[in-house]
Amino acid sequence: MITLDDVRAAAGRLRDRIHRTPVITCRSFDEATGYSVFFKCENVQRAGSFKIRGALNKLLSLSAAERAHGVVAFSSGNHAQGVALAARTVGTSAVIVMPSDAPRLKLAATRGYGAEVVFYDRQTEDREAIARRLEAETGRVLVPPYDDPAIMAGQGTAALELFEDVPVLDALLTPVGGGGLMAGCSTVAKAVDPATHVFGVEAETANDTWLSLQKGERVTIPPPPTIADGIRNLSPGLLTFPVLQKNLEGILLVSDEEIVQALRFLLFRAKLLVEPTGAVPAAALLARKLTLPKGARVGVVLSGGNVDPDVLADLLRA
Repeated sequence: MITLDDVRAAAGRLRDRIHRTPVITCRSFDEATGYSVFFKCENVQRAGSFKIRGALNKLLSLSAAERAHGVVAFSSGNHAQGVALAARTVGTSAVIVMPSDAPRLKLAATRGYGAEVVFYDRQTEDREAIARRLEAETGRVLVPPYDDPAIMAGQGTAALELFEDVPVLDALLTPVGGGGLMAGCSTVAKAVDPATHVFGVEAETANDTWLSLQKGERVTIPPPPTIADGIRNLSPGLLTFPVLQKNLEGILLVSDEEIVQALRFLLFRAKLLVEPTGAVPAAALLARKLTLPKGARVGVVLSGGNVDPDVLADLLRA
């Protein structure tokens, strides 16, 4: 379990190295949902998502000798970009294991930050096994996408900033993939005010955490087909899941159609460009999946804005 002090320590390491992203409100969104919603805009973070927070906190926590060996990571996109940029920031090298069907924009950005990319087949190969083999063969340090205390603490700095800007929130929502973002953010929320309602949001077809919470243990699902590529996890993390069990009131589920509607609303009405995964918690509010009293103050982490131009064009034409 991480603590609020861990998140504060991470915030100290990250200060002046990442963006303190804005908190935005939208009257049209409030009218559509019945809540006062505060968007933490990680879609305008460095590398386009919250992932730089955890990745850079992890790398800054390494010794000089460990950094000299370089790092290895596995990711479908945003963590890849975060690790690649973090490695460049601290002056080391990165090898990233990415699926062969990774979004082109995220692949190009990862390479653009200087990382070497190793591809795998999402349907037949185990990306973590490949990364751990590279770790053993090269001496590089593995930087997991979520199952690491330094990663979770780094991601939690998004909520720390949100609560500093908006001290009173009735609820906090974030997307849930492996659970690193929510583990960190829920730790902050419960430390600031234990009465805060904390909900994760998943796509209906990527409901591994919802199923796991129902069963009381980690459940593994087949590769999910959702358009929210950042939360296509097969199971919640070994380290993140106990934190989610402790802090979450529940998981809200949304359809891909509801995600697209939220993405379009955020773009056209709030003027916020987010990727499908980033729109997931907003979709839960627009689809009335959250049942709190009218006027409740709700914090929402818009996790990223790295949407492929062709995908975006298709979604906007839908």
